[in-house]
Amino acid sequence: MSTAPARLELADIVRAHGEAYRRTHRLATVQHRALQAIATCRTAVLGGHRETCDRCGAVRITYNSCRNRHCPKCQMLTKERWLAARRADLLPIPYFHVVLTLPHALNALAQGNPRVIYARLFRAAADTLLTFGRDPRHLGGTIGLTAILHTWGQALTQHLHLHCLVTGGALATDRSRWIAGRSSFLFPVRALSMVFRAKYLTGLQRAFEAHHLIFAAGTADLAGRHAFTTFLHRLRAVDWVVYAKRPFAGPEQVLNYRGRYTHRVALSNDRLVDHRDGHVRFRWKDYADHDRVKVLTLEADEFLRRFLLHVVPRGFMRIRHFGLLANRTRRRLLARCRVLLNQPAPEHARPASAAGRLHRLTGVDLSRCPVCGEGRMQITVIVVHGAPSPDTS
Repeated sequence: MSTAPARLELADIVRAHGEAYRRTHRLATVQHRALQAIATCRTAVLGGHRETCDRCGAVRITYNSCRNRHCPKCQMLTKERWLAARRADLLPIPYFHVVLTLPHALNALAQGNPRVIYARLFRAAADTLLTFGRDPRHLGGTIGLTAILHTWGQALTQHLHLHCLVTGGALATDRSRWIAGRSSFLFPVRALSMVFRAKYLTGLQRAFEAHHLIFAAGTADLAGRHAFTTFLHRLRAVDWVVYAKRPFAGPEQVLNYRGRYTHRVALSNDRLVDHRDGHVRFRWKDYADHDRVKVLTLEADEFLRRFLLHVVPRGFMRIRHFGLLANRTRRRLLARCRVLLNQPAPEHARPASAAGRLHRLTGVDLSRCPVCGEGRMQITVIVVHGAPSPDTS
């Protein structure tokens, strides 16, 4: 009986070409670690355990996940755990999706200074939205927002932008009332764009003056003060892209949005088409051509180069909260908002196990025997890291 071919995964491409790529390219430590983690994820290298059915004796070997945040296999359960924790933050109000994008002229500088460029993006975006929220002409209070960094476009090219989930209302400065926003309109996007640009470039100028930027290779000619000032003038002369989507219909739609954007990696396995003759083919959506889905072919070397552009610095937080949702004050401010909105306090459900979350997501019960369907799988042997697979006979 023939079996269906195994689905192509990013790990297959990394295992086939990753070592050669390392030998011919200079990589940051975090990029080396990402390639190593993806290549060894759910293999004997990372260890695992053997399970035996308590009814029929069937054996199953399960290997550990790498848990690297750039691995497409490790994000589903991480995302589900994060969403469960954030569900309690939702208020019975409209929410808006705002996207703020950096010009492509900053891409080369970001490659050499990702931590600085990305951090300035978060700060400028949050300052802009919070400033508009405090303005009495708009809301006149404190809004809440969650910002999520994405660095990629559909073709794996650099496209630095933030997806922001913003409350459609604000808590008054004296915390005496909730100020409802308009149901179909948040802030004027043209004005948002201009303020965002000014705040970002001011922060970038400060980073330059504090010698926080590194100039090398393609950005070496920007190291001088005059050259950098000219560069900033060019950035001020172009429009920066900011747009706001229609408000969400309700809490479940907000959670679906968070699920789509929070723990997404640059390329998911289901977009891969094939890998042969040193080339990788994958699907991408061409937004400039009526969102048509196309197939792009890249040499494996170029494919890995593009993928590694989106490995963020170690410890860098890709998801950040501001205003009402800021970590230090979230619990207290949201409790006040619920009182003003007549919303009961959320129930704190006991966190589900990884198997429980997978069961809820896919309907697959990992504890049930896949052979007899009646017994329960019990761990009988722990496989240490790097050990050969245990005998399954």
